[in-house]
Amino acid sequence: MTNKVAALVDRDPLRESGEHLGRQLHAYAPPPRIDLAKAAEGVATLLEGLGVDATAEGLVETPQRVARAYAEMITPEPFEVTTFPNEEAYDELVVARSIPFSSLCEHHLLPFSGMAHVGYLPAERLIGLSKLARVVDHFSRGLQVQERLTAQVADWLSTELEPKGVGVVLEADHSCMSLRGPRARCARTVTSALTGFVRDDQRTRAEFLALADAKA
Repeated sequence: MTNKVAALVDRDPLRESGEHLGRQLHAYAPPPRIDLAKAAEGVATLLEGLGVDATAEGLVETPQRVARAYAEMITPEPFEVTTFPNEEAYDELVVARSIPFSSLCEHHLLPFSGMAHVGYLPAERLIGLSKLARVVDHFSRGLQVQERLTAQVADWLSTELEPKGVGVVLEADHSCMSLRGPRARCARTVTSALTGFVRDDQRTRAEFLALADAKA
C-alpha cells in the first residue's frame, strides 16, 4: 500500500465565515461540460462499430439512456461542510468505516466500487461524521483511478481540516479486472493514504489500520 499523498485537488479559494459553532468549508468542482446529444451520438456509433443493431426494439433509446447515466456518474455533487471547535480537546482517532462508494475507471469506463475507511486525528476543529461520506462521494464522481481517489480524499481533509493526521483506506472491486482481461472475480484492490501522526507515529498508524480493517 502506498502512503504518499499528492496534492491532486483544485481547492476553492472562497471560504465563508460560518456561525460561531464553526466555519463553512466548500468542496468545489465545476460541473462537466456535458453535451447529452453528442454523447448519445457517440454511444450509437460505438454500438454500430461493435456490430450491434441499435434499431432493435430494446436498443432504440439505449444511446440516450447511456449518455444520461454517464453524465450522472461523472458529475460531482457540491457540498458545504461545517466544522466545529474541538472544545473538549478530543485527541483520539475519529474513524468512519465501510463508507460505500462507486466510481468509473478512466481507462475502460467501467465501474469500480467498494468501501472507504476514513479517519483523522483532530487538532483544533472537528467535522460532522456524515460529511466524511460526502467527501468520498464527491471525489468518486468522475473518471478516476483508485490511487488518485484515495489521495484526493486524504489531501482534502488535510488541507481543509488541518488535523494532526489523516488516514484513508479504499478497497474496491474493479469491473475491468473481473469482466475482462484476467477475469479475477474475487480480487480486491486496496489503497491507502496516510498523513501526519497517522503515518509517522507507529502506535497511531497501527490503531487506524486496525480500525479500518473491514474484517475487524
